[in-house]
Amino acid sequence: MLIGTAFSSLGRGFTLPFLFIYLTKVRDISDGTAGLLIGWFGLLTLVVAPVGGTLIDRLGARKVVLPALVLEAVSMGLLAFSTSQWHVLGALTLAGFGGSTIWAGQSTILTSLTSDAERQKVFGLQFALLNLGIGVGAAIAGSIVDIDRPGTFQLVYLLDMLCYLGPVVVLLTLPKVGLRLVQPTSAQRSSGGYATVLRDKPFRRLLMFSLLLTISGYAQLEVGFSGFALDVIKVDEGVIGYAFTANTIVIVLAQLIVIKLLKGRSRTLTLAAVGAVFAMAWLILGLAGLVNGKNAVLSTVGVIAFMAVFAFGETFLSPTQPTMVNALATDALRGRYNALAGMIWGISAVVAPVSAGPLLGMGLGSLWIGLVIGGCLVASLIALSLRGLIDAKADGTAESPVREPVGAAV
Repeated sequence: MLIGTAFSSLGRGFTLPFLFIYLTKVRDISDGTAGLLIGWFGLLTLVVAPVGGTLIDRLGARKVVLPALVLEAVSMGLLAFSTSQWHVLGALTLAGFGGSTIWAGQSTILTSLTSDAERQKVFGLQFALLNLGIGVGAAIAGSIVDIDRPGTFQLVYLLDMLCYLGPVVVLLTLPKVGLRLVQPTSAQRSSGGYATVLRDKPFRRLLMFSLLLTISGYAQLEVGFSGFALDVIKVDEGVIGYAFTANTIVIVLAQLIVIKLLKGRSRTLTLAAVGAVFAMAWLILGLAGLVNGKNAVLSTVGVIAFMAVFAFGETFLSPTQPTMVNALATDALRGRYNALAGMIWGISAVVAPVSAGPLLGMGLGSLWIGLVIGGCLVASLIALSLRGLIDAKADGTAESPVREPVGAAV
């Protein structure tokens, strides 16, 4: 499954940084229309995700993830040959249906294959592979694509299509992986759908933490960080690229070390520490803004240091948050738990640009920095409040007995 993640993330790296450029510069779609098309994809994934979670619980993750991966592969192939906005709309619609369920399904499968003690390591390694694949894919694609040669963009989208078929092949070679986690009769008695999930107070508190941290953290990188770095700190566009490269390097090098450090430590305290680290990163960026482009070296160091420190926080978050989600989930509702946790990304991707864009546009960069720092710190307080709602096992401080993975039992 981790090999499959490496394949799909490599393909994602081929196309992730270039979709807007491809639509506007190669296919001559206006900026506004391209933005709406990409927004439609995001909205569709947000709407379909709950349905995917239900299907994962009722049918098993395997029967959901396999067709979703095929849909994603087909959509990338269609994008390679889309010449009009309607073609792009159709391709992105397929991609939305596919992408909305893949992450929740894969998280459910990885949970079924591992013991409680192993999950934190596995989710951390998955995140490291994800970043490594995207970084390598983006670097390779960057050396290939040329807006004056449409065929180069077609090539990277076709490579992306092939990479999505990698995890399909992996799953087909593992026929007993991803089956339904509980028997139908048992599921019917124990599951109550999303109403039951949302009545889980610790999980609701965890969702509050995740939403606030994501809005104040990850979701601000695309618009808020880039806009602040360009307009307030006044660095060149290339520096932003170097900053993202530094982010990837720190994650790949530090993730395995951090996983060892987290063994046996409180997950709620770890999540609280993530909020503090993210706040520190934004503070570094804010201090770089005080230079206001007067010292190019300090401005560059500040922007790159921000992303490096932010990456360090990511290495603590990536193994801990999904492990906590699955520690609170039951097998009968595991797909729904993972689907709701995944929806946080879609919601924050809508909220963050709406909050960052206007503030930066009005020259209120300092206020924006203050808000995201405050949001990260409040998220830390929410994480601390979660500690009193869960037992030591869910918090990761009690030794979990070694058990046979669910997939093997099924």
